[in-house]
Amino acid sequence: MKTIAIAGTFDTKGDEYGYVKELIESLGLGTFTIHTGVFESTFKPDVSNSEVAEAAGMDIKVLAAKNDRALATEVLSKGMEKLVPELYRQGKFDGMISFGGTGGTSLVTPGMRALPIGVPKVMVSTVASGNTAPYVGTSDIVMMPSVVDVSGLNSISTQIFTNAVFAIAGMVTFENTKVIDKKPLIAATMFGVTTPCITIARKYLEARGYEVLVFHATGIGGQSMEALIEAGFIEGVLDLTTTEWADEIIGGVLNAGPHRLEAAAKNHIPQVVSVGALDMCNFGPYDTIPEKFKGHTFYKHNPTVTLMRTTVEENEAIGKKLVEKLNLAKEKTVLMLPLKGISGIDVEGEAFYGVEEDAMLFDTLRNGINRNVVEIIEMDYAINDLEFAEAAAQKLIDLMNT
Repeated sequence: MKTIAIAGTFDTKGDEYGYVKELIESLGLGTFTIHTGVFESTFKPDVSNSEVAEAAGMDIKVLAAKNDRALATEVLSKGMEKLVPELYRQGKFDGMISFGGTGGTSLVTPGMRALPIGVPKVMVSTVASGNTAPYVGTSDIVMMPSVVDVSGLNSISTQIFTNAVFAIAGMVTFENTKVIDKKPLIAATMFGVTTPCITIARKYLEARGYEVLVFHATGIGGQSMEALIEAGFIEGVLDLTTTEWADEIIGGVLNAGPHRLEAAAKNHIPQVVSVGALDMCNFGPYDTIPEKFKGHTFYKHNPTVTLMRTTVEENEAIGKKLVEKLNLAKEKTVLMLPLKGISGIDVEGEAFYGVEEDAMLFDTLRNGINRNVVEIIEMDYAINDLEFAEAAAQKLIDLMNT
């Protein structure tokens, strides 16, 4: 029998979770309950809150006595992060569902994120229509808006709960029986202005027996790729679009954090890296751009996205950061430089064409890279030219087969 874990605050939302538990069981599925509240559950759970707290090194009675909501959330969420994957490894459940507001969502999603990709996970939340990145991270949690607060059983909440239950019931019940040939997995990074390059490279690699996962370099895309590399899924990396570093250093909205461009080097995964779209930093609508950037060159990509051309000074800082990350490598790392343009709008005649800016980026890389571990290949093409894209793809194949 397939089993669904139900995790939540059974002390304050016992009726709601009781309804969900009965509904799941009426479908012929098992339930496995995990109590994440501070106080006593309204029904006997399979995993108590004391066990969750203990996993984080805290006594639940001591935690309750402190009467500190923030501390309780921190402790119990850490306990969930440690306990949930272990319970899954023990075969206690096949998928997980939870319901809550900001607190309930913060309590359970760390545990969900710790589960392997592909394990069904549904979080019905009052904050599902906002910025879900803090809750989802690089996982495959399905966030479903609760519409009304998770407080009581009414005509709206019961319909939402029912839809969520039916969704996860389908996920755990129906398995993908379509057989897909196992091929070496390659991770590639792409942005709108490097799409032609990655499309050419992807087709080139697929024609030679590789499977290519393309990640949109919008912050979470880069983080997701790094996470999959760390998890051991990826056998080769075609990281031609490193634009997230421009946002990280300058202060744009699509940064991927300080650990971008580390996983392949640390895990000895062959990688071909380039400087795609480092000519730009990303902001929202034009009127949201900070005043300190007045005087930069801007390009309105669409009504909600404004691109800002990186300056000579900024490209020096970006180049130094790439040098730092690439020099972490011990082997099988290649840096490819497209000398005639690093994005679709950084070519002669386009809005961000910048000879001096690109020259500073290239020179900083040339002067800083450890040539003993990182090979630099310079090509007299733009990044979206077929010759550059296919050369990058072939170079990665060569690295993976040596």
